[in-house]
Amino acid sequence: MLGVDVGTTSTKAVLFRETGEIIAQENNGYQLYTPNVSTAEQDPEEIFDAVVRSIQNVMNKSKIDPKDLSFLSFSTAMHGVIAMDEFDKPLTRCITWADNQSEEWAKKIKRELNGHEIYLRTGTPIHPMSPLSKIAWLTHDRPEIASKTKKYIGIKEYLFHKFFGEYVVDHSLASSMGLLNLKKLDWDEEALEVAGITADNLSTLVSTTKVMTGCHQNLAQELGILETTPFVLGASDGVLSNIGVNAIKGGEVAITIGTSGAIRTVIPKPQTDPKGRIFCYALTENHWVIGGPVNNGGMILRWIRDEFAASEVETAKRLGIDPYEVLTRIASRVRPGANGLLFHPFLSGERAPLWNSDVRGSFFGLTLSHKKEHMVRAALEGVIFNLYSVYLALVEAMDEPVTSIKATGGFARSDVWRQMMADIFDQKVIIPESYESSCLGACILGLYGLGKIEDFDVVEQLIGQTHEHKPNPDHVKEYRKLMPIFINVARTLEKEYEQIAMYQRSIDGEF
Repeated sequence: MLGVDVGTTSTKAVLFRETGEIIAQENNGYQLYTPNVSTAEQDPEEIFDAVVRSIQNVMNKSKIDPKDLSFLSFSTAMHGVIAMDEFDKPLTRCITWADNQSEEWAKKIKRELNGHEIYLRTGTPIHPMSPLSKIAWLTHDRPEIASKTKKYIGIKEYLFHKFFGEYVVDHSLASSMGLLNLKKLDWDEEALEVAGITADNLSTLVSTTKVMTGCHQNLAQELGILETTPFVLGASDGVLSNIGVNAIKGGEVAITIGTSGAIRTVIPKPQTDPKGRIFCYALTENHWVIGGPVNNGGMILRWIRDEFAASEVETAKRLGIDPYEVLTRIASRVRPGANGLLFHPFLSGERAPLWNSDVRGSFFGLTLSHKKEHMVRAALEGVIFNLYSVYLALVEAMDEPVTSIKATGGFARSDVWRQMMADIFDQKVIIPESYESSCLGACILGLYGLGKIEDFDVVEQLIGQTHEHKPNPDHVKEYRKLMPIFINVARTLEKEYEQIAMYQRSIDGEF
């Protein structure tokens, strides 16, 4: 079974046996175009080429007979929008989740166009990441594009149109658009009106377990598969990661920290948050994922490395070790709480729990006694504090207590960061063995869709665990004193965040 994960920076293809072992894998990257502070776009053709190359190379590497490939199943990043013309050619690049060009429209929808009520029905917080905001912006502010647009689609729809000549969108990706009424599993009329479109401008809604066969002959040949090989539509990367790390039972929470981060749990029916802090996305008709994404995960450590740590990077080179390891070792020498230094990691605005693209990062509590190592520790803690503030909103929406936290992503390689999470959350943290959780999740969903398994519990046999961290009570005590201060500072500065963001935008390009 072949899981394909189309992410923000690259596409991974992983070929698994049905028993879970990895036979072959491949990863191909592509560029994120960021010509200014608001724009984050990708070329859909570059992504399509990477998908084709990834599948092709995995089939070549594995040398399996194409007859033995049971199916392909897809995991895809959410919130992308491509405007397509009547000839099925893109009028725009893929406008990604990280793009802020629709910022003014997000504010307008929130403040003037019944945004909160739309959120309560659709489960996607009103924010520039949301296709609702992006399409409203294109429709109203870019008429030269909107007038020629036949369909607004995401990257998976683009790929499947190439494979099969049809525009279909699975319920999982549709539920992350801010346009799908979760209870009716149909497009929301008020949201369509706000976006300035009709249902005809969107793809046909289908289940995440929908199976398609009959891939275009020339493409099937290029991929090294049979035309008759089933393609399972699959779901979004976030919800599939929950399956892939075995966080699907009540009370099990999955946390991922890659470049960005997210925290999620599975519930049996859709639910939104009266305060608008969390998302609710479909996995299947009986599995819904609630949680929150944060913009600022591992990118914070990368920023620290690039801007503060030239000598540490040099040391790492000489010792032949990863610079991140040197940084986390430095951080480990400082007591929890970094001697009262807090870091708000909002270097690229923030999604959950604030849903405010104007928020900005800061060190708070800085004194002459603080050194570089305190700043490194505070930055690592700030990422976890921020995720914990999303967790507090999640716990309010859950019907049962948290039973376990399964954590994955690049951060899981750091013993210091993992322990920090256990201490700040005051919960046992388990690191599952599977680092390719979205690809594995896609394959398990494929097995379920094709009727080869009855439920997702099979994942327990497919993955083990590599580490377990228990909270240190002394550390927990320190973090409990600092957490309210961290949350209050972020809440209190709302007006100042807006003012400084306006100033920065006014001089964008001058520095």
